[in-house]
Amino acid sequence: MEITQLIREQVVKAVDQLYSHTVDTSSLLVSPTRKEFEGDYTLVVFPFTKAAKKGPADIAKEIGDFLTSEVKEITGYNIIKGFLNLNVVNAYWSKYLNDLYHQEDFGQHAPNGRKVIVEYSSPNTNKPLHLGHMRNILLGWASSKIIAKAGNEVIKTQIINDRGIHICKSMIAWQLYGNGETPETNGTKGDHLVGKYYVEFNKKDKEQSAILPKEQESEIMLQARELLKKWEANDPATIEMWKTMNGWVYAGFNQTYENLGVTFDVVYYESETYLLGKDIIIKGLENGVFYQKEDGSVWIDLEDVKLDHKLVLRSDGTSVYMTQDIGTAKKRYEDYQMDGMTYVVGDEQNYHFKALFEILKKLKEPFAENLHHLSYGMVNLPHGKMKSREGTVVDADDLIKEVIGEVEQESKERGELDASEEEKQDIWRIVGLGALKYHLLKVNPKKPMVFDPKESVDLQGQTGPYIQYAYVRIQGILRKLDEEVNFEHVVNYQEIEPQEKHVLLLLQQYPGIIQRAANNFDPSEIAHYCYDVASAFHKFLHDVQVLTANTSEAKAFRLMLCKTTGNILKSAFALLGIEMPKRM
Repeated sequence: MEITQLIREQVVKAVDQLYSHTVDTSSLLVSPTRKEFEGDYTLVVFPFTKAAKKGPADIAKEIGDFLTSEVKEITGYNIIKGFLNLNVVNAYWSKYLNDLYHQEDFGQHAPNGRKVIVEYSSPNTNKPLHLGHMRNILLGWASSKIIAKAGNEVIKTQIINDRGIHICKSMIAWQLYGNGETPETNGTKGDHLVGKYYVEFNKKDKEQSAILPKEQESEIMLQARELLKKWEANDPATIEMWKTMNGWVYAGFNQTYENLGVTFDVVYYESETYLLGKDIIIKGLENGVFYQKEDGSVWIDLEDVKLDHKLVLRSDGTSVYMTQDIGTAKKRYEDYQMDGMTYVVGDEQNYHFKALFEILKKLKEPFAENLHHLSYGMVNLPHGKMKSREGTVVDADDLIKEVIGEVEQESKERGELDASEEEKQDIWRIVGLGALKYHLLKVNPKKPMVFDPKESVDLQGQTGPYIQYAYVRIQGILRKLDEEVNFEHVVNYQEIEPQEKHVLLLLQQYPGIIQRAANNFDPSEIAHYCYDVASAFHKFLHDVQVLTANTSEAKAFRLMLCKTTGNILKSAFALLGIEMPKRM
C-alpha cells in the first residue's frame, strides 16, 4: 500500500479510538513535509480540535504516539504547532523504489467508465495557424492526454470554421489579384497562400474605405458579401473555388499538426454543422425554452442565471454561432454518448460558453451538467500583440523553425554534440519543439503570457531543455555501465540520503499530480512537476556518487532511482506532447 494511503487509514483509526470521532480518509490533509522542516509527511491536525476538545499540539502528540506504535513504517515524529511531521523508516523507501521500478505504466489510472470529448484548435480557413493557435492546440492535446491518463476515454476533436465572410475575403482577393497562382506554382504552403490573400483583402479594403463616407462599404467588401450570397445559394463555381482554397488550407494545417505531433479522432466542419441547431431551437420555442420577438428573431432569457437575453436565431431565420454550437453539441452526443465535453477556447469567449452551457441545461440535454470551457489567456510577444488582418501574427511554422534554429545555433556554439548529421537534426528538432511546447504549457491557462523564443531554449531555469537534460544525463550514466548490476541488492540499501529521499517523495506524487491536472484542466501542473523532479534529480547527481558508489547496494539503488526517474520524466513529458532526446 502507498504510504500516504496507509497514513490516512491509520489516522482514521487513531481519531476513532482517541476521540470517538469518524473522519473520511479523503478529508485528511497529508502531504510531503516542507524542505525546511524535519520529516517525510505532514498531517494537519487542526480539523480535530472540536472533536478532541484539546489543543493542536496535544492532538498531534497523541496521534503521533498512536502511529509510531501501530505503524511499523513510522519511526518517529515532531510537532510544529498544529502540524504533525512523520518520519518514514528507510527500509520502506528501498522497497518502494523496487516496487515502483517494476510498474510498467506508473501513473496510469484505472478506467473509470467516463467518455470525454476535448475540442481544440478549431481554426478559420482564411489564415495559417499562428502562435495563439499553438497555445490552444497544445493545451488541448496535453489536456486530452492527461484526462486519458486519469482513466477516462477521450475523443479528440475540432470544428473547422470553413464558411462565412472571412473565407470569402480570401477568395475574392485571390480571384482579383492571384493570377491563378497555387501552392504548387509558387512553392508556398496552402494555408500561407490563402492567408496572404486575407491580408491583401484587408489592405485593399482599408485603402478603398479611406476615400468613402464612413457608413459606406468598400467595393471589395461588397464583392466579398456577394460571393458569400453565391456560396449560400450553392453556386457551382463559387463552391468549387471554396473547396479548392479550403483544400489548400487543410493540407497546410495537417503539415503543421504533423510537425507538432498532434492528431484528432474526428473533425467537424462548420459548413456541415451551422444549420444543425435550428430544429432544436424551433422545438424549444414550442416548449417555452425560447421566445420570439415581433421581428421574428428567437431569444432566450438567461437572467435567472445572472446572464442576459441571448439571440439564438436571427429575424430572417439564419443561424448565429450559438445556433451552431447547440446543434454541434447535440450531434456529438448522438455520435459518441459522451459523459462530458471540454472546449479549449480563448478567454474572450467566456460569456459565450457560459450562455451555451446554461442553454443546454435548460434544454435538459443529458450531458449539460458536465461541460467545461478551458479558457486561456492571450499569448503576446516581447514587443506586443499580434494582428491577423495586418499580417503581424507569428506564424506557427516560422516559430517552430525559429526555435529549432536557436537550439541548433546554441549546440554548434557549445560544440559538444557527438552524433551524425541526421541524429543532430533530430535532436535539435526534439529539443526545439520541447522548448516551444514547455514554454507555452508551463503557464496556468487562465493567465496571459509572453513568449520569448530565446528564453524558451535556455538550459538553465524552468525550460523544456533543462528537464530534457536531466533525462539525457540519466541515459549517459546508463551508457557508462561497464558491468551488469544486481538490482536485488536495492531492498538491502538502508542508508538513504536526503537527496535520494527527496527524489522518491516527488516520484511518488506522480499519480496524484495527474489526477489534479485532469480535475483542474491544467497541464501546467504536469509542467511544474517535471521541473521539480528534474531540479531534485540534478541536485541528487551533484551531491552523491552513482557509478562509483561505496557499496553495491548503494550503486544498485541509485541506478534504479536514475532509471525510474527517467521513465517518469519521459512519461510526464509525453503527456505534454514532448519527446525526450537520448543526447544533447
